[in-house]
Amino acid sequence: MTDPADEAPQQPTAFELVGGEARVRELVDRFYDLMDLEPEFKELRAMHPTTLDGSRDKLFWFLCGWLGGPDHYVERFGHPRLRARHMPYAIASLDRDQWVRCMAWAMEEVGLPEPLRERLVHSFFDTADWMRNRPG
Repeated sequence: MTDPADEAPQQPTAFELVGGEARVRELVDRFYDLMDLEPEFKELRAMHPTTLDGSRDKLFWFLCGWLGGPDHYVERFGHPRLRARHMPYAIASLDRDQWVRCMAWAMEEVGLPEPLRERLVHSFFDTADWMRNRPG
């Protein structure tokens, strides 16, 4: 039997480091606001529906679980199957880069600490890169 005092303390999840659901929602909302407002994201914006409400909710639900919090997305839709769900959209390196840049900007604007932003941008890049399904 191990002594609980000998166990290493649990490291906080990225969800906890971000600040929980309210902060994930703030991040997602800022991400979509930037996508909607900034001309440098026009190609990325064009891939989305006219209204972004559904996209906002789905990304919020997904990110909560992806960051180590509640699995809202899985509870509603099952396994994310990210690549399969994104296959109908022609995604190239430009689209990946716009998505990652928009998220990096949103993370900065909502005030996530720089070490956390750096960690997350690498993970976001890897995930976004996996979504690419066309050359260029």
